[in-house]
Amino acid sequence: MRAELGQALRGLLLLSARSCSCSGAGRRRWLVPPLPRCSWLSTMAQCSTEQRGRPHSPEYRLYFKNAEGKYISPFHDIPLLAGSKEDKEVPVKRSKTNGSEVVFNMVVEVPRWSNAKMEIATKEPLNPIKQDIKKGKLRYVANIFPHKGYIWNYGALPQTWEDPHHKDKDTGCCGDNDPIDVCEIGTKVHSPGEIIQVKVLGVMALIDEGETDWKIIAISVDDPEAQKIHDIDDVKKHKPGYLEATAEWFRLYKVPDDKPENQFAFNGEFKDKDFAVEIIKSTHEYWKALLHKKADPGAIKWHHLLRVEILFLQKLMCGTFLTSDHRNVLKSHHQILNHPFFPEF
Repeated sequence: MRAELGQALRGLLLLSARSCSCSGAGRRRWLVPPLPRCSWLSTMAQCSTEQRGRPHSPEYRLYFKNAEGKYISPFHDIPLLAGSKEDKEVPVKRSKTNGSEVVFNMVVEVPRWSNAKMEIATKEPLNPIKQDIKKGKLRYVANIFPHKGYIWNYGALPQTWEDPHHKDKDTGCCGDNDPIDVCEIGTKVHSPGEIIQVKVLGVMALIDEGETDWKIIAISVDDPEAQKIHDIDDVKKHKPGYLEATAEWFRLYKVPDDKPENQFAFNGEFKDKDFAVEIIKSTHEYWKALLHKKADPGAIKWHHLLRVEILFLQKLMCGTFLTSDHRNVLKSHHQILNHPFFPEF
């Protein structure tokens, strides 16, 4: 059985570029390679989601799968840059007139006009989307008159992280320990778990309970208005009142929960696209540091499933053992859960 399993999953071992012989009962131990950077991830259109639990319940989770049907993390495994299969540097500037604008992947967490506060669960294995809970209750945002729920499609940029240990020089506050947030202002109402390609238009700096919480303003590249909206000034021209409504919404949305109004850096001014791309670039660098253990992850789960599968093979073929944290990740993967060797863990 072990030989059969080894042959079926031999490709995973080929990913290990390094090995060594270590003392200890003469067993050969494999060194785990650096975490993969989505080189195995195909086009975003081929990604899918899998729902677990009932919506609007504490158990609800929305998991992500790649084109091969393997579970992936929307936080770590989806490339930041659209069309990229590898980690590439984020360009500082691109022309807005020749069609070569920088395009990013956005993970949609909350559809426009809905109230349930959905978010990527950064502290859970595989980082599914779940509904936030506070004080034992599911969270819903209030309707801020005259609006219904969220006034944009709301989500996050993958492979970014607002470092809670880094004090921003402009805001004077540390990050909020999450991927950077995105407000997508296009005309279509998107669904939770959609991965859409967006171009960045600007950014505002919300100060939320003493933390820096950047809000990227973006529009889907497929939106009918995307061809005429390239920067924050274009939003003011073609969607008059939208930015003012956005600032008002973020200022007031916690007041119905008996909390004070939120504050903003830059006196509430929206910064332009170039400034926003620089912020994205810095949060991408913080994410890299998190992934390479150069930053304190706290309770954040950063394991890629592929890495855990390699560890699983090592246990079977080399006699090494998995930590309880790795076992929890494996239990999220039904292919391994149903394998006859799983009970031995």
